[in-house]
Amino acid sequence: MTRVFPAQRLLQTPNGWNQHVNPSRVLQEYMNSSINVSGTPINIVCEAAIEVPNVGIFLGDNPLKHSFSLVLFNLLLVTTITRIVRFLLKPLRQPKIISQIIGGVIVGPSFLGRYRWYQRHIKPESTQYLINNLGVIGFMYFVFVYGVKMDPGLLKKSGKLHVSTAMFGISIPTIAVLVVALVMRKEMYKDLAALSSVGILAGYLGITAFPVLFNILRELNLLNSDVGRIALSTALIGDALGVFTIIAFEAGRQGETRAGNALWYMIACVIMSVVVVFCIRPAMVWINKKTPEGHPVDECFVVAILLGAFVMGFLTDMFGIAIVNGSLWLGLVVPEGPPLGATLVQKSKTIMTDFFMPFAFTMVGHYTDIFRLRATEWSTLEPLFLMVLIGYLAKFFSTWLATFYWQMPFRDGLTLSLIMSLRGQVELILFVHLMDKKVLRVPGFTLLVIMTTILTATFTPLISILYDPTRPYMVSQRRNLQHNPPDQELRIVLCVLDPDETVSGLIYLLDITCPSTNSPLSVCALRLIHLVGRATPLFIDHSKQEVPQVYHWTHAIHALEQFQEIKGEQVKLQFFTAVAPKHTMFQDICEVSLEHGASLIILPFKRVGHHNHGVKTVNSQVLNHAPCSIAILVDKGLLDHANPVGSSFCHFGLRLAVFFLGGADAREALVYADRMVSNQEVSLTVIRFLSHNNIGDIEMEKKLDDGIVTWFWVKNEINQRVVYREVVVRNGEETIGAIQSMNDGAFDLLIVGRKQGINPVLLTGLSEWSENEELGHIGDYVASEDFSGTSSVLVVQQQVLRG
Repeated sequence: MTRVFPAQRLLQTPNGWNQHVNPSRVLQEYMNSSINVSGTPINIVCEAAIEVPNVGIFLGDNPLKHSFSLVLFNLLLVTTITRIVRFLLKPLRQPKIISQIIGGVIVGPSFLGRYRWYQRHIKPESTQYLINNLGVIGFMYFVFVYGVKMDPGLLKKSGKLHVSTAMFGISIPTIAVLVVALVMRKEMYKDLAALSSVGILAGYLGITAFPVLFNILRELNLLNSDVGRIALSTALIGDALGVFTIIAFEAGRQGETRAGNALWYMIACVIMSVVVVFCIRPAMVWINKKTPEGHPVDECFVVAILLGAFVMGFLTDMFGIAIVNGSLWLGLVVPEGPPLGATLVQKSKTIMTDFFMPFAFTMVGHYTDIFRLRATEWSTLEPLFLMVLIGYLAKFFSTWLATFYWQMPFRDGLTLSLIMSLRGQVELILFVHLMDKKVLRVPGFTLLVIMTTILTATFTPLISILYDPTRPYMVSQRRNLQHNPPDQELRIVLCVLDPDETVSGLIYLLDITCPSTNSPLSVCALRLIHLVGRATPLFIDHSKQEVPQVYHWTHAIHALEQFQEIKGEQVKLQFFTAVAPKHTMFQDICEVSLEHGASLIILPFKRVGHHNHGVKTVNSQVLNHAPCSIAILVDKGLLDHANPVGSSFCHFGLRLAVFFLGGADAREALVYADRMVSNQEVSLTVIRFLSHNNIGDIEMEKKLDDGIVTWFWVKNEINQRVVYREVVVRNGEETIGAIQSMNDGAFDLLIVGRKQGINPVLLTGLSEWSENEELGHIGDYVASEDFSGTSSVLVVQQQVLRG
């Protein structure tokens, strides 16, 4: 007799019923005597009626003897290991899913779980039972959250490229796997050889799950890229086909026992679908409409929907449908985006990602046993290995062939093929489901996890190496103010991040840019909205598409249209809306700039408020990748006092100042100011800073500076509204002192170059005081609170040629 304390086992009774015993503390005795009528040894399980509560270590109690304490300790352990692995793999450009799988495997029987002390004291079977259930909840909420983010309506908007690529990339690997399976069917064990099991595996190898791609593309900053958008749309089509395929094969598996079971299974699926679409969906739409704009969703609705994921999971599990399907269907009928979809994602994302999902990967690691894989004869694993290998290769090459048909560039087609081959969380859910159905055994499960990990770990770095989403923005053509002909239209991309706070200042800046009949403004107004509550980024051309109600910015559009009406033919406006993650918004801005042939991008900047970090992120990335010049407006309040719509400067007399420290950015700032001074009510003061004895001057930059200053002075020599001065300084401290001495409230708008080509002597000692690198040292100082006054600031960067 061997005693194991505590433990949990499955009790097999003589009548064939399985009884799950779930104690927190169990005395298990293995008896080898023939007690039941069939002569088969059985397990006798004795369990404590009530677990003694933890009274604390100071009273002599051991917290590792209590299931709840062990569950929390395992959460801490797997999270810590995962974060360490994530840190170590980050230089190798590995996605987060790889570190999560490795973390789960490390705490499983392949590594720590091999030690008997660890099995008995850290993760006994009673604790593992709780972890597995929490892991299932984690997978349920994972698919629920991504169901909320997914927009099934995009299926209607899919083009021929997306549909054909999806069909080609699904059908060929599925057929290839089925052929291999039928050829090697006799060599498989019974459960795997069943037609339904083979069909499910073939379907898995054919499709690429949308949630998996979204996570990895977000980490690679490819959501807004051309290849990323094609991949997401194609994956959405694949998911739709995959759901029907898996349901069909599941029905076949139900029918293997009795034909009537398949019929009842399909009836249950139809009933659940009807209830979800025609009952739950209208309720979700009603909640969305009932919530006033700008107000949070009622808490009772949020709680009810989150609990509804459990209800749907229970119902689908009861009918024999995979348990995660219920939460997925519920998520799909929730309207994506704000307010309801965004609220549900925000409320559930953290607890799902940081609490439940570590248990899910611990469960996967528990089923993964490398040593049992090594001990298994290769002949039993060879059919499964060949099926998976052929499926992966067929998936990759079939997608690549489809891209050749559509004449995609070589790099883009290769990248798309790699992306569509990626695997992740959804595949792990399927593996666990097949383990529960006895289709897979531990060696086969381990093999699939290893192959999935190797594939994703290999392809993800290749994607980041092959495809650079900023490559299209590297242009060699000059697109800046200095080289824009004075008698041609000036094309501008006007970025609007917060319409209520920034639009008036931006319109005022457009006005002082001095549009005229000879040199009109062609403006693309681009509203940037943070992607929340949905997975797929949106880019909407208002002239061609209808803007969803939740993304309207009507008041700002009316203000801009009124400005256009007043200016007449001097201003042309186009409106766009981009819904994207903050770290990829720059791609939409740069793409619009390219297509519009813009010479200038105008960005807003706010020093305070909860939007500050997001605005700084967008601005920094645009500065690094823009295909044209950039102007960042720091509106400190003066521009809001004016009424730009219908304003005439004869009422205000705007006073401008240019701090010219030399370099390409300073030259661009001077050209911009020269355009502004064309207005008769604008006065301009140019202060040029020179180093003492020309110390530190860059010879080429100095010649270019002298040339542009001479041009400006000759042009405005007789203009009484223009003043030119020179200041000689020895270091950054004197530069700041000279600027501070001019801070007497005489100027309404200060224009400075950002940093390109400035003599470093003029900035000596200023780098350690700079807080906002995107504004440059001088721009950051004059925009800071230390520089008192209400003067707004315009920081200019000339186009950086990267092609």
